[in-house]
Amino acid sequence: MKRVVSVSLGSSRRDHQVQVELLGEQFEISRLGMDGNFEQAMAKLQQLDGQVDAIGLGGIDIYVYAGNKRYAFKDGLKLMEAVKITPVVDGSGLKNTLEREVVTYLLQNTNFIKKGTRVLMVSAVDRFGMAEAFAEAQCDVTFGDLIFAAGIPYPIKTVQELEETAARLLPEMTKLPFHMLYPTGKKQESRDEEKAQKFAQYYHDAEIIAGDFHFIKRYLPDKLNGQIIITNTTTAADIDLLRQSGASCLVTTTPVFEGRSFGTNVIEGVLVALLGKSWEEITPDEYRDIINKLNFKPRIIEMAN
Repeated sequence: MKRVVSVSLGSSRRDHQVQVELLGEQFEISRLGMDGNFEQAMAKLQQLDGQVDAIGLGGIDIYVYAGNKRYAFKDGLKLMEAVKITPVVDGSGLKNTLEREVVTYLLQNTNFIKKGTRVLMVSAVDRFGMAEAFAEAQCDVTFGDLIFAAGIPYPIKTVQELEETAARLLPEMTKLPFHMLYPTGKKQESRDEEKAQKFAQYYHDAEIIAGDFHFIKRYLPDKLNGQIIITNTTTAADIDLLRQSGASCLVTTTPVFEGRSFGTNVIEGVLVALLGKSWEEITPDEYRDIINKLNFKPRIIEMAN
């Protein structure tokens, strides 16, 4: 049996373990939350190194992309470099392939996306493939990177502006402690009341809210008005929260195992274990091929309110 473990800086209350068969291989897939404790995460990674088939890093990015440029977070690199033997992934390879394909799938199979659809991406540099796909579909996209990560009420409206902003800011921002930029540990269980109130208009103006679920949840206003949510890493409690908030539909980009949509880092770990290569050697086409073989499709949950 192959073992894939996600070590996350997120809350341990979201831990989960499943066994599944994929392309004739038995997998044990688990997620271990470190409650925001960086040193504990480092120790767990070193303990797992050489003992499992792939490791995913959750609750933190190693790399984000804007255009052809890749930016590395100092904290993410520290965790990755603590592992010497086992392949380590952060989901960024899959975000650039699977999540881009999800937009295409929704274009072809639903009426969710059309020219001019108002889309809020709470953060786009960590999901640049999806951001480009929405822009290519001629949606009216608001990239909320400055709004939600930095608290600056400036909506970025084009991919070009996103790339230019990333080039100006990310070289310095990636040196900051990651918890300053992204909700880790117990912050994943609570809402930022001030920002949720202050920036609610961006949620209300959108028809689709897409991106990282912890960002979406952290700044979720009291009520939505029928928005479609496109994300992943959702639990049953998260689905109830979105339903009660007034979302009309939830689309999860990663496959569901035993009722749980795992993060892209976990699923990328599974693909790396199946392909038997280090992530640096895997091309986007190889990811697409194996995703097609696995017949991964987005899950769509209609919500009655």
